[in-house]
Amino acid sequence: MDDLTEQEEEAWCAEQREEVAAYLASQDGLTHGEIGEWPAWHVAPYVSIWAIESVVQPGAVGWWAIRGDLPGDYCSSTDRGHPRLALRHFAESWRREVERTADGAETIGGTGLPAHLAPLLQARAELLAKWADDDALWPDELYGS
Repeated sequence: MDDLTEQEEEAWCAEQREEVAAYLASQDGLTHGEIGEWPAWHVAPYVSIWAIESVVQPGAVGWWAIRGDLPGDYCSSTDRGHPRLALRHFAESWRREVERTADGAETIGGTGLPAHLAPLLQARAELLAKWADDDALWPDELYGS
């Protein structure tokens, strides 16, 4: 992993938060509360998982969003009350979308991403799954097992 200075990490996280806000604003029909001030989990400068407040239950996580050196995406926190579970969800979801991509398709499954990016999305999904399974990245005192 790249060793960033504390200032570089803070700047990267602030940039990712702005990108999450822009991404969520671009999603038609998505209503949400506040975006966390700091990622719920991250490996800078590669990936960050963000807690997004529920509108129905203020103060609770309603959504998770992902940003970094990968596509933006979001998912409901239902059955995913932890950032590690959200990371696994994104990995599995992206794998399925790549598998759904038909030969000659213009886009990757339902993602809207160009089909020529399928190998890159597959690689990112594999890396996310590896990180989700790596207990060393999820200290028990912070995240549980």
